[in-house]
Amino acid sequence: MMENLVRAHITVTGVVQGVGFRYFVRSTAAGLGLGGHVRNRPDGSVEVIAEGDRPAVSAFLGELRVGPRHAHVTGVDVEWQEPKMDFKNFTYKF
Repeated sequence: MMENLVRAHITVTGVVQGVGFRYFVRSTAAGLGLGGHVRNRPDGSVEVIAEGDRPAVSAFLGELRVGPRHAHVTGVDVEWQEPKMDFKNFTYKF
């Protein structure tokens, strides 16, 4: 069912560093069975690559828009890409 697989390059802005956001992203993605990675960007945003089933990625995006308790998400920008299926799990990237 490759036609149901998607890859999203996501940039999350707002108060998303120093509030447990990367942990939230990793645990949420793992719970949805997604592959990919998350990392802090020098500009204060968080970058996420997520791959997997379209409904799971859509649910993931909904969770990112809310974030963890101490975060304040002001933007979630998504660039859809062709899936590469090069992730075995969801990790932190530095």
